[in-house]
Amino acid sequence: MSTSLNYKSFSKEQQTMDNLEKQLICPICLEMFTKPVVILPCQHNLCRKCASDIFQASNPYLPTRGGTTVASGGRFRCPSCRHEVVLDRHGVYGLQRNLLVENIIDIYKQESTRPEKKSDQPMCEEHEEERINIYCLNCEVPTCSLCKVFGAHKDCQVAPLTHVFQRQKSELSDGIAVLVGSNDRVQGMISQLEDTCKTIEHSVFKIY
Repeated sequence: MSTSLNYKSFSKEQQTMDNLEKQLICPICLEMFTKPVVILPCQHNLCRKCASDIFQASNPYLPTRGGTTVASGGRFRCPSCRHEVVLDRHGVYGLQRNLLVENIIDIYKQESTRPEKKSDQPMCEEHEEERINIYCLNCEVPTCSLCKVFGAHKDCQVAPLTHVFQRQKSELSDGIAVLVGSNDRVQGMISQLEDTCKTIEHSVFKIY
Protein backbone atom coordinates (compact mmCIF):
# COMPACT_ATOMS: atom_id res chain seq x y z
CA MET A 1 0.00 0.00 0.00
CA SER A 2 2.78 2.38 0.99
CA THR A 3 4.73 1.54 -2.17
CA SER A 4 1.67 2.30 -4.31
CA LEU A 5 1.18 5.67 -2.60
CA ASN A 6 4.84 6.55 -3.02
CA TYR A 7 4.67 5.68 -6.71
CA LYS A 8 1.56 7.81 -7.24
CA SER A 9 3.19 10.70 -5.38
CA PHE A 10 6.35 10.40 -7.49
CA SER A 11 4.30 10.17 -10.70
CA LYS A 12 2.32 13.30 -9.80
CA GLU A 13 5.50 15.18 -8.92
CA GLN A 14 7.09 14.09 -12.21
CA GLN A 15 4.02 15.28 -14.13
CA THR A 16 4.18 18.64 -12.36
CA MET A 17 7.84 19.05 -13.29
CA ASP A 18 7.10 18.10 -16.90
CA ASN A 19 4.27 20.64 -17.09
CA LEU A 20 6.54 23.30 -15.61
CA GLU A 21 9.25 22.50 -18.15
CA LYS A 22 6.78 22.99 -21.02
CA GLN A 23 6.05 26.50 -19.72
CA LEU A 24 9.76 27.33 -19.76
CA ILE A 25 10.34 26.48 -23.43
CA CYS A 26 11.07 29.31 -25.84
CA PRO A 27 8.71 29.19 -28.86
CA ILE A 28 11.57 30.09 -31.23
CA CYS A 29 14.60 27.96 -30.28
CA LEU A 30 12.39 25.25 -28.67
CA GLU A 31 14.86 25.09 -25.79
CA MET A 32 14.47 26.18 -22.19
CA PHE A 33 14.76 29.96 -21.97
CA THR A 34 18.33 31.21 -21.72
CA LYS A 35 19.33 34.34 -19.86
CA PRO A 36 18.48 37.04 -20.24
CA VAL A 37 14.77 36.38 -20.72
CA VAL A 38 12.81 39.35 -22.05
CA ILE A 39 9.11 39.94 -21.46
CA LEU A 40 7.06 41.34 -24.34
CA PRO A 41 4.21 43.84 -23.90
CA CYS A 42 1.76 40.95 -24.38
CA GLN A 43 3.40 39.22 -21.35
CA HIS A 44 4.91 36.39 -23.40
CA ASN A 45 8.60 35.59 -23.00
CA LEU A 46 11.54 35.06 -25.34
CA CYS A 47 15.25 34.51 -25.00
CA ARG A 48 16.87 37.84 -25.79
CA LYS A 49 18.87 36.26 -28.60
CA CYS A 50 15.68 34.81 -30.12
CA ALA A 51 13.94 38.18 -29.82
CA SER A 52 16.93 39.74 -31.56
CA ASP A 53 16.77 37.13 -34.35
CA ILE A 54 13.07 37.80 -34.96
CA PHE A 55 13.69 41.55 -34.86
CA GLN A 56 16.43 41.28 -37.49
CA ALA A 57 14.29 39.02 -39.68
CA SER A 58 11.37 41.45 -39.46
CA ASN A 59 13.54 44.52 -40.07
CA PRO A 60 16.10 43.36 -42.64
CA TYR A 61 16.93 46.86 -43.86
CA LEU A 62 18.06 48.27 -40.51
CA PRO A 63 21.85 48.87 -40.26
CA THR A 64 23.89 46.11 -38.64
CA ARG A 65 27.30 45.96 -37.05
CA GLY A 66 29.16 42.69 -36.51
CA GLY A 67 26.08 40.68 -37.47
CA THR A 68 23.92 42.44 -34.86
CA THR A 69 21.28 45.03 -35.63
CA VAL A 70 22.34 48.45 -34.40
CA ALA A 71 20.07 49.70 -31.60
CA SER A 72 17.15 51.36 -33.32
CA GLY A 73 13.39 51.50 -33.28
CA GLY A 74 11.50 48.80 -35.11
CA ARG A 75 8.74 46.25 -34.70
CA PHE A 76 7.97 42.56 -34.90
CA ARG A 77 5.14 40.24 -33.90
CA CYS A 78 5.09 37.98 -30.87
CA PRO A 79 5.45 34.36 -32.12
CA SER A 80 2.96 33.17 -29.48
CA CYS A 81 0.01 35.54 -29.98
CA ARG A 82 0.96 37.70 -33.02
CA HIS A 83 0.72 40.90 -30.93
CA GLU A 84 2.77 43.65 -32.56
CA VAL A 85 5.79 44.63 -30.48
CA VAL A 86 6.99 48.18 -31.09
CA LEU A 87 10.56 48.85 -29.96
CA ASP A 88 12.12 52.19 -29.05
CA ARG A 89 15.58 53.38 -30.07
CA HIS A 90 17.18 50.80 -27.77
CA GLY A 91 15.74 47.96 -29.86
CA VAL A 92 15.54 44.55 -28.19
CA TYR A 93 17.79 45.79 -25.38
CA GLY A 94 14.99 48.12 -24.35
CA LEU A 95 12.72 45.19 -23.45
CA GLN A 96 12.38 44.44 -19.76
CA ARG A 97 14.03 41.33 -18.36
CA ASN A 98 11.73 38.78 -16.76
CA LEU A 99 13.68 38.06 -13.58
CA LEU A 100 10.86 35.92 -12.20
CA VAL A 101 11.12 33.45 -15.09
CA GLU A 102 14.92 33.45 -14.80
CA ASN A 103 14.66 32.59 -11.09
CA ILE A 104 12.14 29.82 -11.80
CA ILE A 105 14.52 28.35 -14.39
CA ASP A 106 17.36 28.39 -11.85
CA ILE A 107 15.19 26.60 -9.28
CA TYR A 108 13.95 24.10 -11.85
CA LYS A 109 17.49 23.21 -12.90
CA GLN A 110 18.51 22.72 -9.28
CA GLU A 111 15.52 20.50 -8.52
CA SER A 112 15.54 18.60 -11.78
CA THR A 113 17.93 15.79 -10.90
CA ARG A 114 16.08 12.98 -12.57
CA PRO A 115 18.50 10.25 -13.73
CA GLU A 116 18.15 9.06 -17.29
CA LYS A 117 16.40 5.70 -17.19
CA LYS A 118 17.12 3.04 -19.72
CA SER A 119 13.41 2.16 -19.84
CA ASP A 120 12.69 5.69 -21.06
CA GLN A 121 14.96 5.24 -24.07
CA PRO A 122 13.59 3.87 -27.36
CA MET A 123 14.80 0.33 -27.95
CA CYS A 124 15.55 -1.40 -31.24
CA GLU A 125 12.83 -3.80 -32.40
CA GLU A 126 15.43 -6.06 -34.04
CA HIS A 127 17.84 -6.09 -31.08
CA GLU A 128 15.69 -5.72 -27.96
CA GLU A 129 18.58 -5.01 -25.61
CA GLU A 130 20.04 -2.23 -27.76
CA ARG A 131 19.11 1.44 -27.46
CA ILE A 132 18.36 3.44 -30.61
CA ASN A 133 21.29 5.85 -30.61
CA ILE A 134 22.32 6.47 -34.22
CA TYR A 135 20.62 7.79 -37.35
CA CYS A 136 20.90 6.19 -40.77
CA LEU A 137 21.53 9.00 -43.26
CA ASN A 138 20.72 6.81 -46.27
CA CYS A 139 17.40 5.41 -45.03
CA GLU A 140 16.61 8.48 -42.90
CA VAL A 141 15.55 6.41 -39.88
CA PRO A 142 16.91 6.04 -36.33
CA THR A 143 18.52 2.72 -35.53
CA CYS A 144 20.92 0.96 -33.15
CA SER A 145 24.61 0.17 -33.29
CA LEU A 146 24.11 -3.54 -33.95
CA CYS A 147 21.93 -2.77 -36.96
CA LYS A 148 24.85 -0.74 -38.31
CA VAL A 149 27.45 -3.44 -37.62
CA PHE A 150 25.50 -6.60 -38.46
CA GLY A 151 22.03 -5.64 -39.64
CA ALA A 152 20.14 -3.86 -42.38
CA HIS A 153 22.19 -0.66 -42.17
CA LYS A 154 25.70 -2.13 -42.28
CA ASP A 155 26.41 -0.54 -45.68
CA CYS A 156 24.82 2.82 -44.83
CA GLN A 157 26.26 6.06 -43.54
CA VAL A 158 25.21 6.92 -40.00
CA ALA A 159 25.56 9.78 -37.52
CA PRO A 160 24.95 10.11 -33.75
CA LEU A 161 21.24 10.54 -33.16
CA THR A 162 21.79 13.50 -30.83
CA HIS A 163 23.77 15.38 -33.50
CA VAL A 164 21.07 14.87 -36.11
CA PHE A 165 18.40 15.91 -33.61
CA GLN A 166 20.22 19.13 -32.71
CA ARG A 167 20.86 19.98 -36.36
CA GLN A 168 17.25 19.40 -37.40
CA LYS A 169 15.96 21.34 -34.41
CA SER A 170 18.27 24.23 -35.26
CA GLU A 171 17.05 24.19 -38.87
CA LEU A 172 13.45 24.16 -37.64
CA SER A 173 14.09 27.10 -35.30
CA ASP A 174 15.74 29.09 -38.11
CA GLY A 175 12.81 28.29 -40.38
CA ILE A 176 10.33 29.47 -37.76
CA ALA A 177 12.21 32.75 -37.34
CA VAL A 178 12.25 33.32 -41.12
CA LEU A 179 8.53 32.54 -41.41
CA VAL A 180 7.72 34.92 -38.55
CA GLY A 181 9.76 37.67 -40.20
CA SER A 182 8.18 37.03 -43.60
CA ASN A 183 4.70 37.10 -42.10
CA ASP A 184 5.45 40.43 -40.42
CA ARG A 185 6.50 41.94 -43.74
CA VAL A 186 3.37 40.58 -45.46
CA GLN A 187 1.19 42.01 -42.69
CA GLY A 188 2.95 45.36 -43.14
CA MET A 189 2.23 45.32 -46.88
CA ILE A 190 -1.41 44.44 -46.22
CA SER A 191 -1.70 47.37 -43.82
CA GLN A 192 -0.20 49.71 -46.43
CA LEU A 193 -2.64 48.44 -49.07
CA GLU A 194 -5.56 48.91 -46.70
CA ASP A 195 -4.44 52.49 -46.00
CA THR A 196 -4.12 53.13 -49.75
CA CYS A 197 -7.63 51.76 -50.35
CA LYS A 198 -9.04 54.02 -47.65
CA THR A 199 -7.28 57.04 -49.16
CA ILE A 200 -8.68 56.22 -52.60
CA GLU A 201 -12.19 55.75 -51.19
CA HIS A 202 -12.02 59.12 -49.44
CA SER A 203 -10.79 60.78 -52.65
CA VAL A 204 -13.62 59.23 -54.70
CA PHE A 205 -16.19 60.24 -52.09
CA LYS A 206 -15.00 63.87 -52.22
CA ILE A 207 -15.27 63.90 -56.00
CA TYR A 208 -18.89 62.73 -55.90
